[in-house]
Amino acid sequence: MSATPAVELIGIEKRFPGVIANHDVNITVDPQTIHAIIGENGAGKSTLMKTLYGMHQPEKGTVVVNGLEQHFRSPSDAIDAGIGMVHQHFMLAENFTVLENIILGAEPTNGIRLDMKSARTELARIAKNAGISIDLDAFVSELGVGQRQRVEILKVLFRGAKILILDEPTAVLVPQEVDELFENLRQLVADGATVIFISHKLDEVLAVSDDITVIRAGTTVASVKPAEVTQTGLGELMVGDALPSAEPRTTTISDEVRLEVTSLTVANPVPGVSKPLVSDASFAVRSGEILGVAGVEGNGQYELCQAILGLVESEGTIRLDGNDVTMLSTRQRLETGLSYIPFDRHSEGLMLDAPLWENLLLTRDEEPPFRSGAFVNQKAVRDATLDTIDKFGVRTPDETVPAYALSGGNQQKLLVGRELDSNPSVMIAAHPTRGVDVGAQATIWHHLRAERDDGLAVLLITADLEELIALSDRIIVMFDGLIHAELQPAEATPEILGTYMTGGRPERAA
Repeated sequence: MSATPAVELIGIEKRFPGVIANHDVNITVDPQTIHAIIGENGAGKSTLMKTLYGMHQPEKGTVVVNGLEQHFRSPSDAIDAGIGMVHQHFMLAENFTVLENIILGAEPTNGIRLDMKSARTELARIAKNAGISIDLDAFVSELGVGQRQRVEILKVLFRGAKILILDEPTAVLVPQEVDELFENLRQLVADGATVIFISHKLDEVLAVSDDITVIRAGTTVASVKPAEVTQTGLGELMVGDALPSAEPRTTTISDEVRLEVTSLTVANPVPGVSKPLVSDASFAVRSGEILGVAGVEGNGQYELCQAILGLVESEGTIRLDGNDVTMLSTRQRLETGLSYIPFDRHSEGLMLDAPLWENLLLTRDEEPPFRSGAFVNQKAVRDATLDTIDKFGVRTPDETVPAYALSGGNQQKLLVGRELDSNPSVMIAAHPTRGVDVGAQATIWHHLRAERDDGLAVLLITADLEELIALSDRIIVMFDGLIHAELQPAEATPEILGTYMTGGRPERAA
């Protein structure tokens, strides 16, 4: 192994108006290693990686890649230096094939003609070396989330990347897919690549990393080897204090049914496709109960939630607090006490260019405290926003900051706080802690449990199987649009759930 580091970040400082995102950051990444970077939401991890990738330019400090000082003005400069970044939110065209997505923007040519043959040959070689098996002619719309992630990895490898930055790569993967990804990463390292791995899942960081750097409040506070630290120790380094412990349940589930779904079916909108996206789903959620929904993304969970919200046409019956709301509009359903933490906070949950106080008003603009006749009571909204910021630990200078200025985890905390503070009777919570750190996860769990204990009925959809087991009172598993299994958390493990989620059945449950 070469003595020259693959990446050196020396004294990096990055400021935004009113915010010091990074200061005096120092990281050394050895070549052909998997180097994890961890830290709380808003600690500066993403900003730092965007600086390395040329999306930001630092006010101070030095970026060194393979022994050469660099001054990246754009991601194109970073790509030219052999750096690629796989973002948490995939950037793929659904109606393009895998091959077309990978070469988009970097199309090989033979004279003035597009050379698809050489692209296919080169991609086959890259995929083989990376241990990735994928159909280059499949449309991205046909792929599962794990396969889409591999397409993103092949995209950066096709552009010549030898240093890969992966932002929360396991956020939506089942355990089997995580194992496959880690095997791919090890194969890449064996083939000469270097991987920088951002994650909030500390058990995975310990399992896959060669080195770990901890960032807290914008600066580096520790660099450790996995063998030198425990999961608890890592969490305490992240937050600077002892982590909160799990809270045992002291309440009982009521007999009162808050959400009842009967024979719900959602047709596939694609012409000529007869198989429904959701088939004959029936279940009930009672007051004080959390019903967990497990499933690989794309197996009907999203459409199920859209149907309950009234955003897509469906057959069957939906009742909220005993009232048939099947024919009501989305607005009317929300007014009856339904609340929604969306799957994608950017496209469904927030107005990124708007200030935080305007985002708090979304879906709540008719609530009495926020209305003054025909006008919005801006002071009441701002005061409520400040309360939510304080209650959920949202890191922001004030309530006037635009939502895009917050880290992803802080955006999520604001969104969860907005929905929980609307006093719902039924909540659909889709990935409520996606992209948040262990401290913020504990805060969100605490508030969800507290509202549940006060009678809230929760339909919980999450890709974090440990979270699903920890929070749920019952668990249903969706596969191919069907409710494939129902089980108790006490009998569930991530491995058992992963088997159900991919259409199988554990031997002991056969």
